[in-house]
Amino acid sequence: MSFAELKRKSQANFEFLQKEIEKTSSNSNADERLWKPGLDSSGSGYAVIRFLPPPEQDIEGDTPSLPWAKLYSHAFQGPGGWYIENSLTTLNQKDPVGEVNRQHWNAGTEEGKELARKQKRRLSYYSNIYVVKDTNDPNNEGKVFLYRYGKKIFDKILAAMQPEFQDETPVDVFDLWEGANFKLKIKTVAGFWNYDSSEFDSPSALSSDDSELEAIYKKEHSLRAFTTPDQFKTYEELQARLNLVLNSAPAAPVYREEAEVPVPVEKVAAVSSAPKFNTKSEPSPVADDDDALSYFAALANED
Repeated sequence: MSFAELKRKSQANFEFLQKEIEKTSSNSNADERLWKPGLDSSGSGYAVIRFLPPPEQDIEGDTPSLPWAKLYSHAFQGPGGWYIENSLTTLNQKDPVGEVNRQHWNAGTEEGKELARKQKRRLSYYSNIYVVKDTNDPNNEGKVFLYRYGKKIFDKILAAMQPEFQDETPVDVFDLWEGANFKLKIKTVAGFWNYDSSEFDSPSALSSDDSELEAIYKKEHSLRAFTTPDQFKTYEELQARLNLVLNSAPAAPVYREEAEVPVPVEKVAAVSSAPKFNTKSEPSPVADDDDALSYFAALANED
């Protein structure tokens, strides 16, 4: 670019830089592996996704592997700032927040019980998904992402895999061939996202071409990585942070979202091995071109 052209385009260059800075600022903490549905101007959202089987890298021999990761965490604000940490209870270890909450609850006072409720752990699940339709961002369609979801959606998965009535057929919603697309329907109710209208479609193959399915399968992300010990601070580190946030006093934290009650997953059969793909010589059709605690982290960054 010549000096004269630089001078002529100075304003345009400045506007370009401003837009890039805005994008960098808004996505500085974003994990590009994670997919999140969006809402329209009316506060509603719609997408179609397909839950995928356990990733290849997580399967060790004939050892069963689950198609989701289960993670407990805490997110609350005290006088000394925000406490946003993974909970050691995920690893079946003692956690300082749990110890404090137990003391509050056992005190038998309403104030103590309210503190324990507000500081209780939150449960999140992570699964690999294939985005079939994304009305908010069509560029996500035909791609594999990680999806973080809670008890409401997990309950719908359980209901499909273990139906309540005898005339309903169990569906392994994580199966590439005999699973089912999930129609994610979001409504905003009292300021919170509501998933009650979401439902699984009739069972069908994600694609009729195994070579395309294998390509999707190989793009999955590890789920075990969410629960490896290096993703958690030590008890002592968490205790120090908790003392700082609470100022060593049982002050009432400020909350923006209720924690979710743990759901037992032991009753659901694990997918024990990698999918078997047929090797076909025919050319495959081209695929379509196209609540860790990001919500609370964003709130913390605003303070």
